[in-house]
Amino acid sequence: MANRRRTAVPDRREALKARHRRAIIDAAAALMTEIGGTEFTVEQLATRADVSRRTVFNHFKTVDDITLEVFREMLGVVLDHVDANLLEESDGASMFDRVATALRATDLVTPITELTRIFQDQDGEPVQIFGAGRRELEPRQAVFFERAITDLGTRISAIALRHHPRADRLEVDLMCGALVGGALAVFRHWIHATGGVATPESRRLWDELLARMINVYRDGFEALASKTHLS
Repeated sequence: MANRRRTAVPDRREALKARHRRAIIDAAAALMTEIGGTEFTVEQLATRADVSRRTVFNHFKTVDDITLEVFREMLGVVLDHVDANLLEESDGASMFDRVATALRATDLVTPITELTRIFQDQDGEPVQIFGAGRRELEPRQAVFFERAITDLGTRISAIALRHHPRADRLEVDLMCGALVGGALAVFRHWIHATGGVATPESRRLWDELLARMINVYRDGFEALASKTHLS
């Protein structure tokens, strides 16, 4: 009986910690959506999460860390889909083709669109993350966005290495970083062409642009330069 009681206390504490952490992250996400950015205070966050200021800092060192965790969760669905798609039969395809195919089969439009909606001006207009809004990102916001996308590439690299444990880590990091960065460039062109509205037609354009990006990376930029020179 005593052992069971001693075990129950840590379990309750861990459950309470998990609830507090979840409440803090959810509160931060809600505040970021409401204010159209990341400029919320610890006091606002603690009030929304119904926890103390001290509890906030028991879970996160800084408010920036909380913001980045929100972004990580928003983009986490991409990782789940890439991981699931890499489990499918490869038929002897190269690692590049497997990762590229996994990205093509993953809905990147929805999570990145949701992420960009956080950054909007007071009139609700999007900022120029992709050159499509009326104002530029503030330096602090730009750092957050860049770190979130860089982190996504790093996490996809870790997934690829788990599926290909004998692969060269540097080469995998370079490949995944390039593909994620390329997808971001694709998104910029896509949002200019479509206004960021997801329709069957706009998603077909997304697929076409993503396929072009993958082909450029597969063929190499030297081949692209040769084509430009010949034309």
